[in-house]
Amino acid sequence: MTPPNTAPASSKGGRWIEHWDPEDEAFWNETGEKVARRNLLFSVLSEHIGFSIWTVWSVMVLFMGPEYGLTPADKFFIVSMATLVGAVVRVPYTFAVALFGGRNWTIVSASLLLVPTVAAFVVMEPGTSFTTFLVCAMLAGIGGGNFASSMTNINAFFPLRKKGWALGLNAGGGNIGVPVVQLVGLAVIGASGGPRVLLGIYIPFIVVAAVLAALRMDNIASLKNDTGAAKESVKDAHTWIMSFLYIGTFGSFIGYSFAFGLVLQTQFGRTPLQAAYVTFIGPLLGSLIRPVGGALADRYGGARITLWNYVAMAAATGVIVIASMQKSLPLFTTAFIALFVLSGLGNGSTFKMIPGIFQAKALAKGLQGEEAAAYGRRLSGASMGIIGAVGALGGLGINLAFRQSFLTVGTGTGAFVSFLAFYGVCFVVTWAVYLRRPAGAKAGTAAATEAKPQLSYAEV
Repeated sequence: MTPPNTAPASSKGGRWIEHWDPEDEAFWNETGEKVARRNLLFSVLSEHIGFSIWTVWSVMVLFMGPEYGLTPADKFFIVSMATLVGAVVRVPYTFAVALFGGRNWTIVSASLLLVPTVAAFVVMEPGTSFTTFLVCAMLAGIGGGNFASSMTNINAFFPLRKKGWALGLNAGGGNIGVPVVQLVGLAVIGASGGPRVLLGIYIPFIVVAAVLAALRMDNIASLKNDTGAAKESVKDAHTWIMSFLYIGTFGSFIGYSFAFGLVLQTQFGRTPLQAAYVTFIGPLLGSLIRPVGGALADRYGGARITLWNYVAMAAATGVIVIASMQKSLPLFTTAFIALFVLSGLGNGSTFKMIPGIFQAKALAKGLQGEEAAAYGRRLSGASMGIIGAVGALGGLGINLAFRQSFLTVGTGTGAFVSFLAFYGVCFVVTWAVYLRRPAGAKAGTAAATEAKPQLSYAEV
C-alpha cells in the first residue's frame, strides 16, 4: 500500500499529502490513522485557543465593575457582538481550508488570534469607551471561525465510520477552551490580578499553536476549493434543516457560555468571584461529553440521540424556569449545568448526522464505494461551515433574549420560556424529517421503499 506523500509539492510548497483514501481499510490501518490522529491533535490545540479567545469577553465583563460605567445590558450586547462575528466568519473559514490547505490555514488562523488579544490588552482599563470595548469584542469573534476550518479539515481526514468520534473529539477539545479561559479567569481574579494578566497568559500560547501547526500538520491535496459543492450545499434543504437543529444544541452551548456568569451576577447578585467559581463547570462538562454524543450517534444513529436529547433539554429548561421564579439559586445552577451537558451531547450527535445524511443521499443516487464516499465528504464538508455559522448565531439570539428579558422584567425567566418553546420545535423537526416513517411504508413494501433516502436517515 502506498503511504501518504507528505513531501513538499513544488507547485504549492509546504506539506501536502497527494494520496488520501481513509475509506480503504488497509490504507487506514497501515498509515492513514496515524497521520489523521496527528493532525487531529494539533487541530484541536489551535481550535481550543480559538474558542478561548472568542469567549474571553464572557470573563472580561466579570472584571468590569462600576468604574467601567457599563450596565448589564451593555455587557450582554458586548458578548452578543463577539458571538455574531464568530458566527459570520465561520463561512469563509470553512472554504479557506480547501483554498489554502488545512495546515496552512491553521497557521494563519492561529496567528490571527494575536490581533484581538493584543488589542484588548492595550485598551482594557476604566475610562475606555463602550465603543472601543465593543470593537475589541468583535475582533475576538474571529476565534469562533477556527471551529469551522478545523471541522472541515478533520472531516476530510477520517472515514465515515469514525467521523462521529473524530468530529466529536475535535469539537469537544475546541469547546473546552470555553471553561479553560473561565478557569484561568477565576485564578486571576482569585489572585487579585487584572484582566491584562488573563490576556497576557494567552499570547505565548497562540504563538506556540501556530508554530506546532507549521511543524506537525499536513494539507490534503485532493481537498480542492469547490465552489460547486458550496452552491450545491446551499441549495440542499438538509443544510438548512441541520442548521436549525444546530442552533438548538451549539447555539445553546455558546450562548449560555457567554451569558451564565452575567445571569448569576444580574439575577442572583453574585460577585465576580462567586460567579467565576461555577460558570466554568457547565461549559467544561458540555465540552467533555461532546465526543460521547458523537460516539453514541455512531452506534445508535445521530437522529435518535438528537431527538431524545431535545426532550431532556426541554425538561432541564422547565426546571430552570421554576427555579428562576422561586429564586432558588442551587436548583437554578444545577439545572443550568445539566442543560450545558445536554447541549454538549447534542452537539456531538447533530454534527455526526451531517456526513451521514449526505452519504445516504449519495447511495440514493446510485453511487457506490469511493464515489459515494467522495460525494459525502464533498457536500458534508461544504455544508459544515454554513451549519456551524447558523448554529453559532443561536448564541447571539440567546444573549439578545437575555438582554431583552432583563430590560423588560428584570430577570431571565422570559428568555428561558422562549428557549423551552424552541426546543419543542426542534424535537418536532427532528422527528418529522429524520425519524418519521412515511405513511406508505408497510411491512410488505419495505423493499420497494428502501431506495427512498428518508428511510435511511434514522441511521445517520
